[in-house]
Amino acid sequence: MPRPTGAPAALAARDWGMLVAVALMWGSSYYFILLGLEAFPPATVAWLRLLLGVAVLLCVPAARAPLRRRRDLGPTAVLGLTWMAVPFLLFALAQQEIASALAGMVNGAAPLFTAAIATVWLRQRPDRALVVGLVVGFVGVVLLGLPNVDGRASGLGLLMVLLATFLYGVSFNLTGVLQARNGALSVILRAEIVAMLVLTPFGAPGLVGARPGVAVVLAMLALGALGTGLAFVLFTSLVGRVGAPRASITTYLVPVVSLVLGAGLAGERVALLSLAGVALVLVGAWLASGRRRSPA
Repeated sequence: MPRPTGAPAALAARDWGMLVAVALMWGSSYYFILLGLEAFPPATVAWLRLLLGVAVLLCVPAARAPLRRRRDLGPTAVLGLTWMAVPFLLFALAQQEIASALAGMVNGAAPLFTAAIATVWLRQRPDRALVVGLVVGFVGVVLLGLPNVDGRASGLGLLMVLLATFLYGVSFNLTGVLQARNGALSVILRAEIVAMLVLTPFGAPGLVGARPGVAVVLAMLALGALGTGLAFVLFTSLVGRVGAPRASITTYLVPVVSLVLGAGLAGERVALLSLAGVALVLVGAWLASGRRRSPA
């Protein structure tokens, strides 16, 4: 059973910068996906973002370096399935059955899954401040998305989002172990290649007959280079610095970014309850970011 390489530390200024940068890139991804869906089916959008993310990472020499431990090739391939290929496809399918806001609320449970899995798998018992922060943040995510739920939900759609969120919790813990042994860039590149190959039969056919405009092309480039390239590298590095449970609080900030972009770019109405949710999300993130120091 894998064990952590060291106790996770509280977030420093650099860690907060990485966390906010990832939240901005992943939060804006929803807007870019919305633009991409104007020209491509969901599976093609998921496949194209991986294709472009891989292309960006291949330009970085450190990413092309081989894994330091060949035995980690298998777990890295599993990471590509659990973090990218399967969840990307599950969310695309689920959002045909349930509202996007409801999907985002369920996805807000990712930090809770991450902390629970870290406790069982890596035997990292979270401190009280982390648990309180995660719970407060999740309540904030629910309040943030609740005004946008239209009441129509498929049980199968909810199950698919819940499974994808659980896989995120597994992946957030697995990536820390692999990154510590091999480096973030090498791990992410190989995981994305596996995910891209798995989704190719589902995504490539969607290119036939597609006529994307300039806005769609730019959106897909940003989604691939930033949301699927740089963001994954920064998040993996953050997991190695502060541990998976604390790094996963970036998931709580993603809906906040989406809400701001939706109001600013798409002209969506922001409910008072959503603003209360934003406040709770920020409080939860602050609580979860601290840690009682113990002697080495």
